Amino acid sequence: MIDRSNRGRIVLSGRDRASYLQGLLTNDIVALKAGEGCYAAYLTAQGRMITDLLVYELGDAILLSLPGEMKDAVLAKLDQFLFSEDVQLGDVTDTFAAVAIVGPRAAVAVEAVIQVPHEIPLAGLPEHGNVRGQIAGQPAIVLRVTDTGEPGYEVLVDRTARDALVTALAAQGVIAIDESTVEVLRIEAGVPAFHRDMDEETIPLEAGIESRAISLTKGCYVGQEVIIRVLHRGHGRVARKLVGLTFEGDAVPSSAAVTSDGREAGRVTSATWSFALDRPIALAYVPRDLAAPGTRIVVDAIAGVVTALPFVPPA
Repeated sequence: MIDRSNRGRIVLSGRDRASYLQGLLTNDIVALKAGEGCYAAYLTAQGRMITDLLVYELGDAILLSLPGEMKDAVLAKLDQFLFSEDVQLGDVTDTFAAVAIVGPRAAVAVEAVIQVPHEIPLAGLPEHGNVRGQIAGQPAIVLRVTDTGEPGYEVLVDRTARDALVTALAAQGVIAIDESTVEVLRIEAGVPAFHRDMDEETIPLEAGIESRAISLTKGCYVGQEVIIRVLHRGHGRVARKLVGLTFEGDAVPSSAAVTSDGREAGRVTSATWSFALDRPIALAYVPRDLAAPGTRIVVDAIAGVVTALPFVPPA
């Protein structure tokens, strides 16, 4: 059980909600049907990230889930570019309590607590899928999530129902894990976090999120020209890439500097001890010519090697 109160949540209603977001976000929002969702990025005209976010088409509204510290800025931008579209914006961050349940028994545990339609088994819910349900007569929304590192479900309930949700999950054997363990799962899965492994200077291709976050078949969106130029004219080559690093010994690197042949060649963005691999691991940006798995590097005088992501495949 993972507390997700650090996420910001924006809801868009109105008949133009999907077409409005289609021109702003990198993924194909118009293609989403009720109960579907996607991962996307919001870019500047220069192709750099404003934020990454999760988009859920609930059927009567679209829910955006994004890093909490970016919510106010994104809400202001969405409002700024609204003109004659039939779109209504709402900040529902404080409306919901949010808990993620991850691990091999996540579907069983959630189905024991949340009543969902029988024709929609949670185990078959696709990535970013969503379904409405109930807990003790109170409405709930179940979202299929993978950004936690270990796949599972995020359950949204009214804040007044949070205690009932947590108590019911605990009765199913679901245990709460602390923030440091949440970070281990995320890094082991190679999931970049905004303002840790990506920021306002990052182009999505540098962070390696293009296959999940960018549609190559949709129409125009803000920043598309830069992305297409890199993909087509540059054959997807960028100056730096986010890679995985594994290290010898038992010391987790604290320095941000990655060196190769005695010269500084990049920076560590996230590092932790991997219990699954029994060794230190990190995410780091390195120049394109050092990004191949097997490349030897040094961080904090600790020898390491570039390693393919994810470090630990999802269960």
